[in-house]
Amino acid sequence: MTEIRTPRLLLRRWTDDDLAPMAEINSDPEVMRWIGDGSVRDLAETAEDIERWEEEWDEEGFGLFAVELLASGELIGLTGLSLPGDLPEVLPDVQISWRLGAQFWGQGYASEAAQAVLEFALQDRGLDRVVAVNRLGDERSENVLGKLDMVLDRETKHPEYGFALNIHSIDLTEYEG
Repeated sequence: MTEIRTPRLLLRRWTDDDLAPMAEINSDPEVMRWIGDGSVRDLAETAEDIERWEEEWDEEGFGLFAVELLASGELIGLTGLSLPGDLPEVLPDVQISWRLGAQFWGQGYASEAAQAVLEFALQDRGLDRVVAVNRLGDERSENVLGKLDMVLDRETKHPEYGFALNIHSIDLTEYEG
């Protein structure tokens, strides 16, 4: 089982116990504001999401990790790698993303988890490049991207919803430099 430990977090595969707390995170309009069309997700939709994330792990050898606090074992959200199927123009690049419950914002957890995933992608999984797709105006995610030393690659529009997106990237040589 793939796990990553950071000083404060455990990044791991999903379990049945993660469904209710992740559904609670997904039901918060503030959390979901910058994700997809901004719609919240209910328990059934979250169950489908987790199933899809686990399938990606099995098929691709990477995926979205459940993120828990080491101190308490509490699930605080997700971070990880995925194929950006809703934005085919960036394929075959792999995307890094994160989503934490609002009560965990502003404490450095997203940056800590994402940095560990970036190392996992470029060192462990042998990817040459990782992208991040960020909706224009999502300043919290922009701050995380800056801490990851990801640079703006280009701007585009979401093919279905039409809003502006920034594509950030980092490659192995930039990461090692």
